[in-house]
Amino acid sequence: MAVTSHVPIKSRDGVSTLADRWPLLGQRRPLVVYLCAIVALDVAAIIVFATSTVFEWRDLLMFGALMGCGAVCIEATRRLGMPAGVSRDLLSAWWLPVALLLPPVYALFAPIVLQVLLQVRVRATVLYRRVFSSAAIGLAGCTASAVFHQFVSDPWILSQGGGLPIMMAVASAVLFSLLNIALIAIAAHTANPDSTWREVLWDRESLLLDIVELCLGVTVSVGCGLNLALLLLALPPVVLLQRSLLHAQLQAAARTDAKTGLLNAAAWQREADTEIVRARRTGDTLALLIIDIDHFKRVNDAHGHLVGDQVLVGVASTLRSQLRDYDVVGRFGGEEFVVLLPGADIDEARRVAERLRVRIGHMAVPVDATLIRVTISIGVALMSVHGDDLIDLLAAADLALYRAKELGRDRVCIPAVQPPPPALPNDPAA
Repeated sequence: MAVTSHVPIKSRDGVSTLADRWPLLGQRRPLVVYLCAIVALDVAAIIVFATSTVFEWRDLLMFGALMGCGAVCIEATRRLGMPAGVSRDLLSAWWLPVALLLPPVYALFAPIVLQVLLQVRVRATVLYRRVFSSAAIGLAGCTASAVFHQFVSDPWILSQGGGLPIMMAVASAVLFSLLNIALIAIAAHTANPDSTWREVLWDRESLLLDIVELCLGVTVSVGCGLNLALLLLALPPVVLLQRSLLHAQLQAAARTDAKTGLLNAAAWQREADTEIVRARRTGDTLALLIIDIDHFKRVNDAHGHLVGDQVLVGVASTLRSQLRDYDVVGRFGGEEFVVLLPGADIDEARRVAERLRVRIGHMAVPVDATLIRVTISIGVALMSVHGDDLIDLLAAADLALYRAKELGRDRVCIPAVQPPPPALPNDPAA
């Protein structure tokens, strides 16, 4: 991560580049600066607090016990498996007690231990993400710990159930969560400036999970203050909750595309079929868009697949931000996306398609000293005009997309509706 040069190791005709071998270097420069600054601040905090802390056996024993519980939860996760896209866990149940009951330096070390275990035992991911996660959690935990110890001189009085210590523990836990979310949200928004703050901050489900984690962390802290052996009673329900959470995330991950977070092809088709059946029953209008990034292969050839992935993520984010919550958007594979617009007539579908084309045309992905811009071509089909089922609509929209590419790309096309054949003279219907 200390390497600053962006010069490729091999030419694009070769296989490897410096950005391929060091993925951090393929990110936007402001993001690289931000990540390095957070990690450097975390290292500085470790040095400062480690040199000013007296390490006692009781504290080391509790730290080891809490990390051992975290290791058990991680092993339970490993047995279920954790594919890419599954990011939530309940490890706060173990490092929040570290922050509340032990000196702040332990809050800096706890995420390092658990993130190393996740990397080694569960799923190896890009190293800089693990390092940044450890630093962000460590800084948030250290700050919460320092604030709590500032107002509560003896953290072990938590076990007495006094109102003020419990309130301070809850407030410190909330502070930990807010700081951690803020540090990660800034990184996410820096990586993709086109995304909205709403997308990188809380949604209803994330807020609920954060509340559950805070409650668990404070409860485990109180139990540890009573008797360290009570961790044996706290561990099974935490493991069970974590397995339930992981199962829900695995179900969600099975429906989404790992790179863009949109619905994958199979999940999109299921939801699209449901919407089409509903539209038939109610008589509502419905439109389908097929979107293709123009000359996407040139992006991969010129800048590498990591940059190509950034373009895909940017396009997906723009699509989400410009569509309604109930519009069905997915990635069909490669550089192709599909959108179902319930209740849209041909005029609205055309307006939406043009808005998407213009917004994505204005999108820019920074790479080194250049900005990568892409355009899209869109084919539009309308239910009951170009087809009555999903296969017919996809075929019509695909035909319109092909026409848009023939006409020079960066445009929206709608298939022409063939007039009905003229009636024969002896046709009873004439």
